[in-house]
Amino acid sequence: MADADVATRAPESDAQENVIPGDTPAQTGPTMGEHCTSDRPTPAGLTPKGELRKLSDVDVYLAKPDSYPSNPSKLLLLLSSGTGIKSTNNQIQADKFAEEGFVVVMPDLFDGNPAPNSSLVPDAETGTSLLEKIKLKAAEIAKSFVIDEWLARHTEEKVMPILEKVIDACKGEFADAVGNGGGIYAVGYCFGGRYILLLAGERGQVQTGWGGSRKPADEEAGEGAGPAKKGPYIKAGALAHATLVSTDDFQGLKVPVSFVCVESDPMFPDEVRETGEDIMSKESVEHEVQVYPGVPHGFAVIGDYDDANIKDAQITAFEQMLRWIKEH
Repeated sequence: MADADVATRAPESDAQENVIPGDTPAQTGPTMGEHCTSDRPTPAGLTPKGELRKLSDVDVYLAKPDSYPSNPSKLLLLLSSGTGIKSTNNQIQADKFAEEGFVVVMPDLFDGNPAPNSSLVPDAETGTSLLEKIKLKAAEIAKSFVIDEWLARHTEEKVMPILEKVIDACKGEFADAVGNGGGIYAVGYCFGGRYILLLAGERGQVQTGWGGSRKPADEEAGEGAGPAKKGPYIKAGALAHATLVSTDDFQGLKVPVSFVCVESDPMFPDEVRETGEDIMSKESVEHEVQVYPGVPHGFAVIGDYDDANIKDAQITAFEQMLRWIKEH
């Protein structure tokens, strides 16, 4: 696959394959799916319990155990999908980890500019006129361009400095939780999933496109002769249905990582995942990979589904990620 096997491929010909109950056709867009840019309905009876505040001039959602700071806790970064920190479902997701004994910091990765919400484009029915079909197709293409434009503004060069600033601030304000855990833990979903890999590795200064593929250093311009490698920033990480991952992102991993993956996921193609597994095995990186069949991309984030299989898988995925960070 071109562009360093970036996990964003979703040909139009695949758009009707692997239809999942409760999913949307926009899931198979060229870069990020519907589930990365808009929320499922919030389950009845659930409301956020944490707070929005500043941490070293970065907006964050903060969720803490009821017993903190009286009882020791650990520090967990939660890196969200494109819906960002003001998403009710993302906030409830952070609360769930806080209920398990973690001080949870969910930073605004997008500097106040979450992904544009994509309205669902209905399937063209048999009786739809040619003009209506053209309009529907144009709307799909326009939505794709809007998301691509948004992604171009939120590259690794923009996001990593935000994370570094938040991590430094956490080591100060929540030094007790960082110390109690022997480091910082992290979980990530969709867009945030790729950054678990970047935080889990030892890496030099690189330039990337928005799709994650590394650009070669320009030695004549002095690139590649920068500071020493950085990282890893975290003690252990877990990620669910990551997007924009390239095989390069598996290079240099140093800490245990757990993967929640979707079967036949165009956002994270099997060939990228399998190559990544080979790299981690060869480098003796502790890891686990669980592939969930019959679920849509984005299923692990809090959200209501009618399909019982998806509901059960959502619970299982949370338990997988929670167990991993508790055991490490």
